[in-house]
Amino acid sequence: MKARTHYLWFNTAKKQEIIDVTDEVAEQVAASGISEGFVLVSAMHITASVFVNDHEPGLWHDILEWLEGTVAPWDPERYRHNLTGEDNAAAHLRSLTVGHEVIVPVTNGELDLGTWQRVFYGEWDGQRKKRVVIKVMGE
Repeated sequence: MKARTHYLWFNTAKKQEIIDVTDEVAEQVAASGISEGFVLVSAMHITASVFVNDHEPGLWHDILEWLEGTVAPWDPERYRHNLTGEDNAAAHLRSLTVGHEVIVPVTNGELDLGTWQRVFYGEWDGQRKKRVVIKVMGE
């Protein structure tokens, strides 16, 4: 089995952002020379996520509003974690809800995604340097 590891670095302008990383993941699959296997895309921070969904800005807006209004409002006084001096408990809960990694099949040397599927990095506590690991494995 062959493997290739690559890191993407982010320093977002906003506290929360959704970034399409599909093209970067596809580039790493191509560079790996693997024709059949999998690619793992994983946020290496506990206040960020990686997920598969549709590249549609209205949906991104809906996701951000759902996280703020239903899952974990950004209200530092609300969370015990923030008693440690942090203010990002909501980001931890958002990451836990959305998930921190995805595995995508590689078939004939390409990402094997559905028609509208794309791979996204979700930043829930940004404006500082963070990274994502891309690990392609297969034959």
